[in-house]
Amino acid sequence: MLPANTNKNTGMCLNGARLLRQAVVALIGLGTPAIATAQNLVPNPGFEESDSCAQSGFDIAGPLGWHSANGSPDYLQSCLPYGSTFGLPLNFFTFQEPFEGASCAGMWTYHQNDVDEYREWIQAPLLEPLVPGQTYYCSFRANAAFGGNYEYPQVWLANDKVGMLFTMQDRSWSWGDPYPVPLNHAHILYPQILADTVGWTLVSGSFVADSAYQYVMLGQFFSNALTDTLHLAPEGDPWYWFPRAYTLIDAVCVSPDPNGCERAQGVGVHGVTSPVLFPNPTRDRLVVNHRDGAEVQVMDAVGRGVWRGKIVGDCWVLGVAHWARGAYVLHVCYHGRMEMHKFVLAE
Repeated sequence: MLPANTNKNTGMCLNGARLLRQAVVALIGLGTPAIATAQNLVPNPGFEESDSCAQSGFDIAGPLGWHSANGSPDYLQSCLPYGSTFGLPLNFFTFQEPFEGASCAGMWTYHQNDVDEYREWIQAPLLEPLVPGQTYYCSFRANAAFGGNYEYPQVWLANDKVGMLFTMQDRSWSWGDPYPVPLNHAHILYPQILADTVGWTLVSGSFVADSAYQYVMLGQFFSNALTDTLHLAPEGDPWYWFPRAYTLIDAVCVSPDPNGCERAQGVGVHGVTSPVLFPNPTRDRLVVNHRDGAEVQVMDAVGRGVWRGKIVGDCWVLGVAHWARGAYVLHVCYHGRMEMHKFVLAE
């Protein structure tokens, strides 16, 4: 997130160096026995391999095989001095050990009150293209950043829909490039607000490839209007808010083998939980899940109160057929915590 060098004239050199690094990673993959590449198609899945230990984003000094697809995601490393901007476990954004190894990725996954709806995405070329019609099993670990050494360490939000997206094209991003519009799509995602600041949440799932995808991306790909958030500290602590969510990513896996990636098992695990609100967007009714007894208030896009009441039942329905079309925010006071869930009324 914090740029080390914003000189736009370096873009061509950085891109050339990045392509060379990707070629080296691909050659390493080709030299690996077939059984190994079949297990995980993601190069450098834990971000452990790099040319050096330096304060870096996903650029020439970042993890081998990876680059930025949007914005300036951060390369967090334990080899850096304790408390440095991109160090582990303590850094500017959080206090957290990596899920495995000594490195992980960090990125903004939500940014409010920004015209460009800023996000940060990372991307890597797969070791081999996906086969259309083949089922692929995917997973990664994610953690909500909280408690770093910033002057006000408790300012971040948590957000939903952190996920994985596959593409045919390289979406390399360099300083000075425009920010892409939200894609509002992901092949694998975590449907609920990812708010665990202590443990690493398993995000997993499977899908059938409809194209020979060559790249994998990670981040949050949905617009602010389709994103739900949660404050990680009580309102007023500190005295102001940074309406941003920062998420750590580690242990990325894509495999055609059902046992090739970590998978959520059992009832109520993260991989199979249902969203709080659905459908979203909606036309005539909004269903609220698992918030029985919560006090709620609905605000429109300019902050005017539209509806206030109490949720009764675990599958509660709010009729919205006669409301004006547009974006709304459902404020929920549930078990002493304030949540914000955004939804859209479509034509």
